[in-house]
Amino acid sequence: MDVLTAFNLGKLWDFSGGIHPPENKSQSNKTPIQPTILVSDFYVPVKQHAGGAGNILVQVGDKVLKGQALTQGDGLRNLPVHAPTSGTVKAIMPYAAAHPSGFAELSIHIESDGKDEWIARHPIEDFLTQTPEQLIDKIYRAGIAGLGGAVFPTAAKIHSAEKKVKLLIINGAECEPYITCDDRLMREYADEIIEGVRILRYILRPEKVVIAVEDNKEQAITALQEALHGANDIEIRTIPTKYPSGAAKQLIRILTGIDVPAGQRSSSIGVLMQNVGTAFAIKRAVLDDEPLIERVVTLTGDKVGNQCNVWARLGTPIYQLLQQFDYQYDERFPVFMGGPMMGFILPDLTAPVTKVTNCLLAPDHFEYMPPQAEQACIRCSACSDACPVQLMPQQLYWFARSEEHDKSEQYAIKDCMECGICAYVCPSHIPLIQYFRQEKAKIWEIKQKNQQAEEAKIRFEARQARLEKEETERKARAQKAMAARRQEMQNEQGIDPVQAALERLKAKKASENTQNATRTLKTIVDDKGQIQPDNSDITAQRKARRLARQAEQTKETSEPINTAPSENQENSSDNKKSAVAAAIARAKAKKLAQQNASAVDVKTESVETTQTENTQTDTTLDPKKAAVAAAIARAKAKKLAQLQTKQTENS
Repeated sequence: MDVLTAFNLGKLWDFSGGIHPPENKSQSNKTPIQPTILVSDFYVPVKQHAGGAGNILVQVGDKVLKGQALTQGDGLRNLPVHAPTSGTVKAIMPYAAAHPSGFAELSIHIESDGKDEWIARHPIEDFLTQTPEQLIDKIYRAGIAGLGGAVFPTAAKIHSAEKKVKLLIINGAECEPYITCDDRLMREYADEIIEGVRILRYILRPEKVVIAVEDNKEQAITALQEALHGANDIEIRTIPTKYPSGAAKQLIRILTGIDVPAGQRSSSIGVLMQNVGTAFAIKRAVLDDEPLIERVVTLTGDKVGNQCNVWARLGTPIYQLLQQFDYQYDERFPVFMGGPMMGFILPDLTAPVTKVTNCLLAPDHFEYMPPQAEQACIRCSACSDACPVQLMPQQLYWFARSEEHDKSEQYAIKDCMECGICAYVCPSHIPLIQYFRQEKAKIWEIKQKNQQAEEAKIRFEARQARLEKEETERKARAQKAMAARRQEMQNEQGIDPVQAALERLKAKKASENTQNATRTLKTIVDDKGQIQPDNSDITAQRKARRLARQAEQTKETSEPINTAPSENQENSSDNKKSAVAAAIARAKAKKLAQQNASAVDVKTESVETTQTENTQTDTTLDPKKAAVAAAIARAKAKKLAQLQTKQTENS
């Protein structure tokens, strides 16, 4: 059956499970929403929604105005946050977060200047002058997230469901005990809520629009009916009070009798749901050009002297907010953010109010009992009977404890909305929701790691493929260029350039071989007739240098010791004469060595000539005899050089 057909039947369906806990709403819904005193310091977390944080636009020391954007996102899921008042940015640092983990989150610390001065705003009177795309952009820039508790970016939710919505449901059920912020908002701001609903209807163009309110909120229902002024474009339906009738899938079930398929969104069956607080924020953003910088928060519990609903600026430290309404601190009793069913204990009261903060519950000993000792599961099935999404909590409990993550997913742990009913009805006092939250976190972490590994693998394979492609293209280009060049040279010269290069290389090698062959090695034949290398030139030079050094040393040792000035002068004159004589001796020795070398060369050439002639006549010359002859020639040359050296020394 179609969702509109089922809705138009006008009947209400029931969902399985659910409970009727004590409501405890009368403590805080009797007085109007009250303003709060402006505190001196605000701590604005850069991420206050289900999605990614935006890029920070301010720096330490900057002056900011009320409503000024502090961050800017890259997409509809990255919502901006805004300054709750005018002042100075004192720091951008991790600060205590309103989260059960107690971990710090990156926040912007703004010191108020007390002026509470707005940025320039541009309100419009008629939203019909804007296109749906322009309105979605306004909603995004205002930083609006779902104020019913999920804080999903509203602009992204609207954009994803555009042209798919047949039934638009505005959720005013507010089923959890103690919480009355939506109740008071509907009573006091019904006109603005209706205006926000009409903006949503203009963007989405659904066939039906309905506001669903539990029957324990009679004054809110009356206020909404009066705000319609007799118009029938929006229908108001009263639903039975039952927890958790305000959950999205359960409320759709109540109004249409149709269940949203597991793992799918409500838009898959043509339904979109928004909270009444979100509709109010949309009106303020579109018509008044007001970003989301404050929200209604319920302050309740017997530790709060003045229980009521207040307009709380986002970024206000929770402890300072509670103090304004006579909170009596007692370390024995914690403070909960949210209701008693789905809320959590705040580990640090200095944490700031955020977009998700709908209630601050400070119970005393009449309302709060410390958790009792966990006992063994008795398999009573009370949790399964009460589960509104028809899960098997006792099985999920065992899978979570044994870390059987595949089994947990098989039993649809992702469908658990953490309503807290299973833990509420458990006779063994097992904190089932805590187990399920931890199991979900572990599964998410495993999937993230697997996804990162898969992405890394894809990047590596893409890189390898790119490198291979580039190498193939490079080789192809090189071969193409080589072929083109070869063809060009062949056309110009009529020869293959590769073959020409090979021929040039062969010619170069042949030339080198010829040069090596033409080089004549000076040799002599010793007394035994063996050919030996002729080192007579080098030997003669070495001999001349040695003789010169010996002559210098001899003259130095023969010099007398200076005893008087006259003797020094005579010695100086003698030294000069000796130096001149030594230089003349060295010159004669060098000249004689050169003459000896020439004589040896001549002799060597004669020997070589003789050897060549002998080789011509006798091709079987004994190399040993040639070597002996060369050695004899060297010895004779050496002896001749020595005789000439002695003659020079004697002269």
